[in-house]
Formats: sequence, C-alpha cells, structure tokens
Amino acid sequence: MASRAEWMRRLGWMAALWAGGVAALALVAYAIRVIMHALGMR
Repeated sequence: MASRAEWMRRLGWMAALWAGGVAALALVAYAIRVIMHALGMR
C-alpha cells in the first residue's frame, strides 16, 4: 500500500507534467498565430 507522501508526490508530478504540457501547447499556438500574422502583414 502506497503511503500518503508517495501519493502526494505522484500527484505533484502529474500536475507538473500536465501544466507543462498545457503551457507548451499554448506557447506553440501563440507562436503559430504570431507567425501567421507576420506573414499576413506582408
């Protein structure tokens, strides 16, 4: 049986990875939008 500290650490890692993935997706979407806007300005 896993201890509470083990579960908290596991949940912490899952939350960190989830936040990192969301931030990466947002950054990529923002970069694509900026590039498309820059290409559209010409």
